Amino acid sequence: MKIDNRSGRLVRRWLDRLYLLCGAFAACCLVAILTIVTMQMIARWTGEILPGTSDYAGYFMASSTFFAFAYALNNGSHIRVNMLLNALGSNRRWGELWCFAIGSVLSILWAYYTIKTVYWSYRLGDISQGLDATPIWIPQVAMAAGSVVFAISLIDNLVRVVLFGTHSAQPRGIDGE
Repeated sequence: MKIDNRSGRLVRRWLDRLYLLCGAFAACCLVAILTIVTMQMIARWTGEILPGTSDYAGYFMASSTFFAFAYALNNGSHIRVNMLLNALGSNRRWGELWCFAIGSVLSILWAYYTIKTVYWSYRLGDISQGLDATPIWIPQVAMAAGSVVFAISLIDNLVRVVLFGTHSAQPRGIDGE
């Protein structure tokens, strides 16, 4: 099977932009957490009360975590067991295939169940138990979207290992890269 190099580059560029966009969104969520915490501090100093801000900080923390997964994986920031993979020597590719295959299957299941959780939270009209009384499906959407992009990222790396023998999850500066 011959792969069209131009369409392969287009898909690669689109996926890299998707991962970068998710990383940028995760960074924006961290800035939102900083803003909320700063607002809470100022409110305490002035004797004011900002109800629900702790809940929103938690929502942004979950969003930043889930959106950062794919970006971190493709920049070599995830913790991997390189010592074990290096010990495989010439069979390292089989280890990489096994890791990405298991990771892909688990992330697909994870994404499926997070989407299902959002659906049922929406359908049942579930709201948060905090003072904010936010419909809980709203912050769960970020978790589901991040899970889906992470599954895409793992599948992307699995396909790259199968077709080309390489992937983008290798930490920078290790093994001569």
